[in-house]
Amino acid sequence: QVQLLQSGGGLVQAGGSLRLTCAASGSTFSGYAMGWFRQAPGKDREFVAAINWSGRSPNYADSAKGRFTISRDNAKNTVYLQMNSLKPEDTAVYYCAADPRTPWGTPRAADYDYWGQGTQVTVSS
Repeated sequence: QVQLLQSGGGLVQAGGSLRLTCAASGSTFSGYAMGWFRQAPGKDREFVAAINWSGRSPNYADSAKGRFTISRDNAKNTVYLQMNSLKPEDTAVYYCAADPRTPWGTPRAADYDYWGQGTQVTVSS
């Protein structure tokens, strides 16, 4: 079992930056791949970024490439999502997630067993 507690997010103007943080507790965080997903109103949850257990080989959705950076600090049991050059279409509730089985971090939400509580990101134009 692992518990994920998210922080960060909020309201930002287009072109601005935000950093989301996801702190894990309760199990061996360093053994899990981690991902970030988002869900906008009326839309399905979609993949944003994922990272393997060692912090290497990040994987990004096309919409996030070049603007978002996923990273992790296993000593702090924390994963981050740095979001730059934000656009109004990035507005969504963002979720972090932990995958205890797939080591490289997949884009499939179904592969993730544990989810954070979600945090709202709103980008104004």
